[in-house]
Amino acid sequence: MSSNCLLNYLSFVVPNSKPQPFPFPFSCHCNNTFFYSNLIRPEQVYYKLRSFAPLVPLAARSSSSNGTEDAEEVTAEAREAVSYYLQELGVSNEESMEIAFNSPKYVSMLIDSVRDLDEFSLWRSTVPLDPIPVIPPPLSFKRKVYLMAKQKGDKGMLPFLESIGLTLSSATHLARYLSSNSLFQTLPSLINKVKYVKKIFFTNSDDGGHIARNARQMMMHLSISIDEDVQQTLSFFEKIQARRGGLHLIGSQDASFRHLIESFPRILLLPKESHMKHLMVFLDDIGVVEGCKRQILILFPPIIFYDIENDVRPRLLAILKDGMEANDFGKMLLKYPWILSRSILQNYKNILIFFDDEKVPKISVAQAIKNCPLLLGLSVNKLKLVVEQLRNFGIRNQKLGKVIATSPQLLLQKPQDFHQVVCFLRDLGLDDDIIGRILGRCPEIFVSSIGRTLKRKLNFLMGIGVSRSHLPRIIRKYPEFFVCDINRALRPRMTYLMHVGLSKREVALMVCRFSPLLGYSIDEVLKPKVEFLINSMGKPISDVVEYPRYFSYSLEKKIKPRFWVLKGGRNIECSLKSMLGKNDEEFAAEFGEGKMVVPPL
Repeated sequence: MSSNCLLNYLSFVVPNSKPQPFPFPFSCHCNNTFFYSNLIRPEQVYYKLRSFAPLVPLAARSSSSNGTEDAEEVTAEAREAVSYYLQELGVSNEESMEIAFNSPKYVSMLIDSVRDLDEFSLWRSTVPLDPIPVIPPPLSFKRKVYLMAKQKGDKGMLPFLESIGLTLSSATHLARYLSSNSLFQTLPSLINKVKYVKKIFFTNSDDGGHIARNARQMMMHLSISIDEDVQQTLSFFEKIQARRGGLHLIGSQDASFRHLIESFPRILLLPKESHMKHLMVFLDDIGVVEGCKRQILILFPPIIFYDIENDVRPRLLAILKDGMEANDFGKMLLKYPWILSRSILQNYKNILIFFDDEKVPKISVAQAIKNCPLLLGLSVNKLKLVVEQLRNFGIRNQKLGKVIATSPQLLLQKPQDFHQVVCFLRDLGLDDDIIGRILGRCPEIFVSSIGRTLKRKLNFLMGIGVSRSHLPRIIRKYPEFFVCDINRALRPRMTYLMHVGLSKREVALMVCRFSPLLGYSIDEVLKPKVEFLINSMGKPISDVVEYPRYFSYSLEKKIKPRFWVLKGGRNIECSLKSMLGKNDEEFAAEFGEGKMVVPPL
């Protein structure tokens, strides 16, 4: 029998997905009468010729001249078989096709397995087939793929897990874990659970990198021994950080979901209604708004395993008993989700003991932790280094409490960074006593960048004409200008004064004479007092150059009453300094009680 006749015969007894029409009985065109169908019908030699099945349709087609086109056709048929298998498990037609299309390595694995069994004629011994009738039906390629998928025993989870982003090896491991667990139910329930997890972790995932910044801060300021929950979270962070784009991608579903499931596979076993949704309700109860819940979950995924009544509420109460308010807890949890871990809670107790020994008021410690819960990740030894530096400048006890309540970030500062700011101020001509007073008054300065903040503010002052020799006096009188924004505060205020008629040199002179001028609001202070000076008092704007302290007095409680005393009946003219620079007794002695005149409307 010729090879062509043999191939035609095999195509007939083992048809592919596109069976060719053959006459029946089968006619052989060679001289070999053994295969003449009048003598031997196809079903009689089915088992003998079954070992040749791989020649058609799979092996022969894959080696054809149109190899690429045939390979695509084989893959398409395999996907259809996988889709059919998934539908048998309860998955919708649309979802089954989507899963089959997005699990290429799984599909390829099935194709390779089918080829291996075809090659060694192992179908009946390896893959359980349906009971064979007297005349066994031929196995199509799709049927083989379907049987192979069913024989894998992963209950359809393997292709689904690959379709949601897991590698085939991770998906295989996780599928075994899930299918062997008594809590696992069905593939449709797993699909619904994955959708819910994606929703609560990654809905509205465009956060502008806020979650990534928080993650970096939490990692940077962690200096204690940690428990397993925090360790797992750090491992999750590290997996994302190793990718191109780093931690900036942590809030992205495409980048993070796979690593989330690989790091915390138990998420897929949690009951959705009785557990996960219960956590969402609890977050509502403590004031965490809908769009912010995902930040807590991503920054501390183990929280989703915690039992609300047995784990979360007792830890919450342990924090609230130390001066915190119930409505503060949601904000703290949002800023620092690790606050619920055992290691952080233990360190919290150590921090309270440390500050109690330092005689710092509990209310100040509570305020510092509430505003900056990152402190809870600092070891007591690290806190001691910072507190010792502050003590060298006279900051201790209640004064220390005031400083850390105002600027708790100071406790996060590295000792060398604090020392650099001190040296910067010393170079400007300030001694340690002045620096200590500045530290007590405006501690935010000592957590500021020298290059990006402090030097820029000084350059701004010198840019409006303030000489370097006047800088120490300005800083001494008004150190707060270091924390004023140049573009939103300092520059608009100086521009306004020049807009009402003062020269740049006059503005610089006013700043040198009275540096708190830098901190006054245009709408609330400068503008109403300038308008009263010019429109009601009839004085030129140049008068404020000689006495810029004019802007420091209350318009309603001092400027207007004294002006109307001078104006009432006697029309006394005097300088701004004479009118406002005296206390009430001195003013009464010089100008008399006078008759208060109600100002015109």
